[in-house]
Amino acid sequence: MATTARRMHELLEPICLVTYMADEVGAEYTALGHRNYWGGYFASRAAPLGRVPAEVVHAAFYSFAEGEAARHIPSAWEKIPPEESLAARERGSVASLRRILGDLADTQGLVRAADLTTKAATSAPTEGRMMYAGLRTLPIPADPLTRLWHSATVLREHRGDGHIAALVTHRIGGTEAHVISAIAMGIHPPESFGRIHHLPEERLAAVMAGLRERGLVEGGRFTDAGRELQQRIEALTDELAEAPYEALTPDELDELVTELEPVSAVLVAAGSR
Repeated sequence: MATTARRMHELLEPICLVTYMADEVGAEYTALGHRNYWGGYFASRAAPLGRVPAEVVHAAFYSFAEGEAARHIPSAWEKIPPEESLAARERGSVASLRRILGDLADTQGLVRAADLTTKAATSAPTEGRMMYAGLRTLPIPADPLTRLWHSATVLREHRGDGHIAALVTHRIGGTEAHVISAIAMGIHPPESFGRIHHLPEERLAAVMAGLRERGLVEGGRFTDAGRELQQRIEALTDELAEAPYEALTPDELDELVTELEPVSAVLVAAGSR
């Protein structure tokens, strides 16, 4: 049986995915003056942390290879203030949600979903949650659709902070985490995964060798030990993601699921793009 955190992740993730999949977001970054999507991505996602150096962004994001954050931070902020990139991300994300959802974006059910998601998103402790804490400093939008996207994103970063804690606990580095995710998704060879395929061959070879030496991977697929570890990490991630939803009563949780299900279904059908 899925935990509350797992079920909410399944329902909220399609809302967040427009930020990374929909054309409107990239168009906003381009209009603002970013040279490419990744410049806008790093600038906007890191913006709530303040003008921190690339080393801090690298640590907070965790899963990017060495040097990837430094290619965009701080250069992405030199001509474009972080808050402008953050606003562009919000505009593009909400525009894409409104396009995909159509009339569903203006229902009372969505308003209620936004209210309950916001209640959960603003209720968990921030200690040890760098990205979550950063987003918690931002004002809560008044518009219901914007508020739903914002709160879903806050909860995504809360879960992400916990996932990083789970990975660190099990001594899985950022690039290794992408390999494990690729194998779990059935991508073979895992080195072809879009998040890591561009890395130098020697870097990928070293990562795969390390996983083989630990007995977690063989032939680009999980060993029994590797599959068990992946499941343990996901279970701990779910456990660490429960806190926000403890602020909701059982009836409120049921109501939130009911209101989110049609929204999530439409976004899933569209591939959130």
